[in-house]
Amino acid sequence: MQSQSSTDSVPLKRAPSRIPRSRMLLHRCLVLLGLVALLFVVSPYLPSPLPMIGGEVASATAFYHSKEGVRTFLQSLGPYSTAAFILLQAGQVVLSPIPGELTGIVGGYVYGVWFGFILSTLGLTLGSWLVFELARILGRPFVERVVSKRLLDRFDFLSKESGAVVCFVLFAFPGFPKDALSYLLGVSRMRFGIFMVVSTFGRMPGTYVLSLQGATLRNEDYFTAAAVALACGFLLLIAYLFRERLFRRLRRS
Repeated sequence: MQSQSSTDSVPLKRAPSRIPRSRMLLHRCLVLLGLVALLFVVSPYLPSPLPMIGGEVASATAFYHSKEGVRTFLQSLGPYSTAAFILLQAGQVVLSPIPGELTGIVGGYVYGVWFGFILSTLGLTLGSWLVFELARILGRPFVERVVSKRLLDRFDFLSKESGAVVCFVLFAFPGFPKDALSYLLGVSRMRFGIFMVVSTFGRMPGTYVLSLQGATLRNEDYFTAAAVALACGFLLLIAYLFRERLFRRLRRS
């Protein structure tokens, strides 16, 4: 009488194969290069920097200190100015020394309210994606070198329980370090698609306000510019006064 073991009758299941990290990194680099190339291809069909009402600034040394200097730099790139501005916005998310408020105002100052808002949103979305992927690939040690210890200690709970609504509120919160939040969420359990939706739509209100400020300054509508600045200052003050109460509530939720 022939006996057959139970292991012979049950087919063995293969473990799901994982994509090697090197291949994943190569794939994402190719996607990034493709997006950058696409930007330069479509850039000639996108809006160009608006003509100035006032005088010109010839020196490129005023790049980060003069809105006219940035406009001069972008206009010198000809049909590729919009691609350069989108990459500049993406770079300020990855590299914190570049002031995000300045580039947001420059968007409205150079391209007008709506085109500045759209181009800034594209750049911020690309930069947020880069930050998220860098954190996910390089891991927690990299994030600890980029993000301050104070922020890590306060919002480390997001790496364990990263609710979409909580993260959306933080992205929309005035004055909150959104770039550091993107790095932190890169080592969380949040899915990439949810992160892109939350980070993109959460940044939009602040991005629009900065574009509006830039456009009013360009049009020399100083009354509206002052009113927007006062409203933003009031919101920042309210956010500062109630930030601890909000952060405690978000942590509990």
